[in-house]
Order: sequence, then C-alpha cells, then structure tokens
Amino acid sequence: MSALRAKTKTESSRREPLSRKIPGIANPIDIHVGGRVRLRRTLLGMSQEKLGEALGLTFQQVQKYERGANRVGASRLFDLSKILNVPVSFFFDDMPKDLGGEGSSNPGLAEEGDSYDKDPLARRETLELVRAYYRIPNAQIRRKVFELAKSLSMSGDAADEA
Repeated sequence: MSALRAKTKTESSRREPLSRKIPGIANPIDIHVGGRVRLRRTLLGMSQEKLGEALGLTFQQVQKYERGANRVGASRLFDLSKILNVPVSFFFDDMPKDLGGEGSSNPGLAEEGDSYDKDPLARRETLELVRAYYRIPNAQIRRKVFELAKSLSMSGDAADEA
C-alpha cells in the first residue's frame, strides 16, 4: 500500500512540459521553425522536392515540416542547416517573445548579461537584400547600389560617434 502512495506522490510531483502538445494543433515553435525552413529554402530558390531529395524525404514530408505539422528532430535540423547553409540557430531567429524569443523574460540557463551576437549573414533581412541586389540586371547600377550602401553605412558610423 505504501508503494502505491509513493507512486502517486511521484506522479503528482512531475512538472508539465513547457510546450504541451494538444492533439491536432501544431506547436507554435514547430510552426516558427518550419517557417524559417520555408524562408531559407525559397531565398535559395530551392523547391520542396529538391530539399526533400537532399534529405531523403518526399516533398509532402517537407511540407509538413514547413507547416509545423511534423516536429523537426535534432539530427534533421542539423541536416537542414547543412543543406540550407545556415547555422542551426537560424531556425530560431526572430522568434516572438511570447515563444521564448530574444528579449523574453525566460532567459533559460543564460547568465545575466550574456548575449549571443547573431551572424548578420544568417539574418532574413541580409538574405533578402543580397537576393534583391543580384536581381538587378545592369552591372553598373548594381555597382552604384553597392557604393550607395557603403556610403550610407559610413555616414551612420559618423553619426554614432557624434
């Protein structure tokens, strides 16, 4: 009888997982990660079929990952990072604060004041800018846009120092 009470006490002391899965409803973090997979894939101009082939999956399975219907495991996330040429952290960039993203009140195990400098080359904004830049068909105009961006960045540095 005491063994039964001990079991009940142990069961009642278990904590609920942070992201409890409700049957039929995708986890918001899985949706975010899937959206980042879709973003990077489209920025590279890669089809779901091509990504599926690289992963050894069907395009329907890639669709499920992108919608958040299927959870992406650690090894699959690692494979995706290599195929899509981004760090694993890319899939968690720009996560809303309410999901534990940057600036949330849930710092995890990080010590106060610790900050992780994100690679600016892995940011969506950078990828979109580079893609738009290379879509400019005229090389001379592309060069002028490049010079303009450099000039603007220098003037921003001067304003910061003042």
